[in-house]
Amino acid sequence: MYNWQHKNWPEFTFDSSSIDNVLMKFMLKAGELKGIISALPEDISTETIIQIMVSEAIKTSEIEGEIINRIDVMSSIRKNLGLPISKEPKDKNAIGLSQLIIDVRNTYRQPLTESKILEWHKLLMGNNNRINAGQWRKGTEPMQVISGSASNPKVHFEAPPSKNISKEMKRFIEWYNKSEISSPIIKAAVAHLYFESIHPFEDGNGRIGRAIAEKALSQGFDHPIMFSISKSIEENRSAYYIALQNAQQKLDLTKWIQWFASIIIFAQDDAEKTIQFTVKKVKFFDKYDKDFNERQRKVINRILEEGFNGFKGGMNVKKYISITGTSKATATRDLQELTEMNVFLMKGAGRATSYQLII
Repeated sequence: MYNWQHKNWPEFTFDSSSIDNVLMKFMLKAGELKGIISALPEDISTETIIQIMVSEAIKTSEIEGEIINRIDVMSSIRKNLGLPISKEPKDKNAIGLSQLIIDVRNTYRQPLTESKILEWHKLLMGNNNRINAGQWRKGTEPMQVISGSASNPKVHFEAPPSKNISKEMKRFIEWYNKSEISSPIIKAAVAHLYFESIHPFEDGNGRIGRAIAEKALSQGFDHPIMFSISKSIEENRSAYYIALQNAQQKLDLTKWIQWFASIIIFAQDDAEKTIQFTVKKVKFFDKYDKDFNERQRKVINRILEEGFNGFKGGMNVKKYISITGTSKATATRDLQELTEMNVFLMKGAGRATSYQLII
């Protein structure tokens, strides 16, 4: 039996005392992060917030198995913020997703409405001709979350029938706006689970559900959150789906809230690393940028796009050629120069040679 089939649906229950320590840790870290970002020079503060938004956009798509062009996301976000860009974004999906991410942050104080949710869905899915973007799902076919092959599918969850969606969403929106849950984490956890259980769209439910969770957190603290929920969920994707599936079998959400709270703490720790990395990156370019040629600058920027976790497998001649389109001799010479400048650390030898950026 799924949660929406219980007679008391959607009267969720939970033991909030089970995460009291986590909530205290979250509150302290939230204030700390806001203070750190506020104290940064404006250019570094802006860059940090952009990096958080880019991570949210990229990772909320990767959770669903979709790859969005990072450069187009970055350019679109910067353009929407009125900041200079080096390249006009071309990927319409990246542009729409970026507009969604920015709108969630800009409108967090406003009540949640049906028109806003439908607007977000249209931004997200408006370029997909197979989807009725900005509309609740219709039809008589059951909406199921399935894995496995077509010949041997495994049904993880079945959502309420399409004919019930309008009524269910009106009730959800009323609950969201009138909820007396005081903890932003608990409200975000319940809102996300509640929305995902209704599954009101043909596609895009996970991304809209995570946007709603972000809105709940931002409303609770009266400022846009300083971390990426989706980045943390993507790094714990299997556990996310298991926790979600288990929670959708019952109305007691205590274990789901515990799991969601742990992910938010993980996201805060990740944001702190992002801030530290952004500061290092700015200082790095202040020191070295004038010494790089155009090819070297392009490669280093590409490495830095990966964030503090770095470029998987390091840099090598083959990757350098792929990024710059230069010859093997020039790539080798450029890499040697960067090593001599103490910008790269060379590891291995021969074909196994790789280069790690020192930052």
